[in-house]
Amino acid sequence: MPVSTVAALQIGALPGGKADTLAQILAYEEQIQRSGAHLVVMPEALLGGYPKGESFGTQLGYRLPEGREAFARYFANAIDVPGAETEALAGLSARTGASLVLGVIERSGSTLYCTVLYFEPSDGLVAKHRKLMPTGTERLIWGKGDGSTLPVIDTAVGRIGGAVCWENMMPLLRTAMYAKGVQVWCAPTVDEREMWQVSMRHIAHEGRCFVVSACQVQASPEALGVEVDNWPADRPLIAGGSVIVGPMGDILAGPLVGEAGLLTAQIDTDDLVRARYDYDVVGHYARPDIFELVVDERAKPGVRYITD
Repeated sequence: MPVSTVAALQIGALPGGKADTLAQILAYEEQIQRSGAHLVVMPEALLGGYPKGESFGTQLGYRLPEGREAFARYFANAIDVPGAETEALAGLSARTGASLVLGVIERSGSTLYCTVLYFEPSDGLVAKHRKLMPTGTERLIWGKGDGSTLPVIDTAVGRIGGAVCWENMMPLLRTAMYAKGVQVWCAPTVDEREMWQVSMRHIAHEGRCFVVSACQVQASPEALGVEVDNWPADRPLIAGGSVIVGPMGDILAGPLVGEAGLLTAQIDTDDLVRARYDYDVVGHYARPDIFELVVDERAKPGVRYITD
């Protein structure tokens, strides 16, 4: 496969809501075209937002009325999949010729999901992945995805797939995706910590794949004119840290910290054969005679109707 350009677009959800954030994404069209990127990965919860520090009025054993109002506002800012926003993003993919991977907050019934959407230039929205395991108090506001949304997609840069934020640290999920032949691991996140860079390098080295991780960047509470409990007023809520990593764990670009921007690197998936010469985690370095992983990819709706 020829050398291709991949990118991580480091931006943040805007306080004005999903319409403003969508406009911000679309404003990068010319820069994406100039970069020649064939794949652009964007952060977790970019459309819909990641309300860092929000308690949603919850204490153990009871929930306050103001929390219900906060959730209603958050729900209103989420998107339908498909919907107007996905149509706009499909258009961006078509005009730039780039595959797009980005995090959204998806509405389904009265439940929200932290979802990653996949767009192809010729086909628009082709797949989605719902986060399997929200972390900590994220479980107050997000449902859990099931095994029916674990896509790996053929694109111009190779086979892409991945995971969202801390579910990247689920070893069995990683193994399942490696077995599907992922070549470029896409990792939308809001984790700004240095340890995240370690995780991304580990995944690249373990899976012998390229990793493109895009993190949100958010200003400080002081700059945003808000108060966040137990967070320094002058410290950015999310400092970024988007990074692109090669299959031997080598950093190809980034980390980008403290600013918005389009981070790019050139990759060649033919390098994966060389990288896997001595370590193929689901091939010659596996022991299926000892260890077995079973993945249930059936959709699990809350109610199943049987008519026959």
